[in-house]
Amino acid sequence: MKRKSNSNESSPIAKRRQTAQVPDYCDVAMVRAKNGSHIWPAPEEAMENARSFISEWTFPLTGYDPSAKNKRRTLLVPDKDADGLSSGVILYRTLQALGLDPSLIDVHLLSKGTTVHEGSQRQLMLEKKPKRVIVLDQGSRSGPRIVDNDETKCLVIDHHNATELEFPDGAEFVSACHYPPVATSSLLTYELCEPLHPDVASKCGYLCAIGTHGDLGTTLKWKPPFPDMAEMFKTHSKKAINDAVSLVNALDSIARRTAKFDVKSAWDALLNTQSPKEILLNRRLLEARAEINEEVERHTHAAPKFSKDGKIAVLRISSAAQIHPVIATRWAGFLNSKALEIVMVANSGHLPGVVNFSCRIARCARNRDPPVNIIESLKAVAALSATDLATRVGDDFARGHKEASGGIVPHAEFEELMQLMKVGEKPDPVPGAEGKKKSVKVEQKNNLMNYFIKT
Repeated sequence: MKRKSNSNESSPIAKRRQTAQVPDYCDVAMVRAKNGSHIWPAPEEAMENARSFISEWTFPLTGYDPSAKNKRRTLLVPDKDADGLSSGVILYRTLQALGLDPSLIDVHLLSKGTTVHEGSQRQLMLEKKPKRVIVLDQGSRSGPRIVDNDETKCLVIDHHNATELEFPDGAEFVSACHYPPVATSSLLTYELCEPLHPDVASKCGYLCAIGTHGDLGTTLKWKPPFPDMAEMFKTHSKKAINDAVSLVNALDSIARRTAKFDVKSAWDALLNTQSPKEILLNRRLLEARAEINEEVERHTHAAPKFSKDGKIAVLRISSAAQIHPVIATRWAGFLNSKALEIVMVANSGHLPGVVNFSCRIARCARNRDPPVNIIESLKAVAALSATDLATRVGDDFARGHKEASGGIVPHAEFEELMQLMKVGEKPDPVPGAEGKKKSVKVEQKNNLMNYFIKT
């Protein structure tokens, strides 16, 4: 009789292959208001104030009134990825549906390597002479007015981690960052605009899905409190939506490596089409995806090194393209250990003089209690310095989300962070490990010389 082999499930290899059971994104405890109702995607007062801001001065003009026309001049400032651009197009179409003439809607796409808070971008926005500015998915921080004009009103729509004090002077804001399951900026914008006009759901539902899948992944399950998108997915397949996500984000990544900085092609592709299938026919986006896939494949096999405590895995690459977030996401789903919490990919070739890095929570750590908070972990590393490193890393350090953060840091300061994390150093011996008995080699009794000898 043949001996039964050991179960594959109990073998060491099988155990290593087992993946952590991760709850669906929407399966989280929600914040409740004093009356017991759930707060989502943001506090109702902030939602209503934002809707009033959006719908103000959008009704059609009757007769010629230059003063009233100028009051309507609106500038949209969306981020450059699938979530930011989708939220911008949702808002653009809503403003049109409400009656605002397209000639009064302008769009500002940031220059390469800049943020909405930089002086050069604030000046470019001021030159467009807007009366209203709506900033979407750009993250936020405290600072001067977005546009240096007291008569220009500003609304920030966002989902990146920020306190109530971390918004520009004079800006109204609606943020989803404190109300899980945290809505993406495109989903938050959709929830703001959908009640304002009956056409928003049919014309913008797929844009909401493109932006949301762009940030939360293509396997996302649309469960409450997320809106019911069943009818939308009957019209637009998930495959077409996910393919559109990869095209738009690919052009964003490629644009950030070239002098041409062709983000406008992605904006136009979203604005001037009526379905994700139309987006898939855009030749410029297809070329960008092929190029970025090749670049990712070239750098994704970099070997990780670990912090001394094993909590952070660091992969270092040098690419002009913004591929570090993609590679971080890939490795976060692959690496597995009891100690590991964060995967960091550091790109020293994206912008001169600085290191751009992205961090993701390792899949094996997503169920940890207490939950992993990347922003707090990064700030804790900087705080270990005996100098003023926490100040020198600047305002672009540890930005984004608790689950997906990163930053832009000068080379010298980044190397200090690596030293503080003790990346590449061997962990200290486990207490008591030295006292364990060493395995004793057992001498084989049977051999070719005595096997057939009768005893």
